[in-house]
Amino acid sequence: MNRSEIEEKVNAFLVEELEIDEEKLKPEARLKDDLGIDSLDFVDIVVIVEKLFGFKIKPEEMKSVKTLAQFYDYVASKVA
Repeated sequence: MNRSEIEEKVNAFLVEELEIDEEKLKPEARLKDDLGIDSLDFVDIVVIVEKLFGFKIKPEEMKSVKTLAQFYDYVASKVA
């Protein structure tokens, strides 16, 4: 799976499952401040990522992930 496919899948579930406005989905968008992702949303993201990409997110690995681009990078590093 390449980077653009990862971005497409991540963006699709953010819009469909978390009801985030598609216009806000820019690589530099901050997950908490710009997209409004909170701890309950994060639980949903963990479940969705496991289902779509086949790996479990480790909370300690997500501590440094602040932007959407960093989240794409994180997912890409796990599915590569």
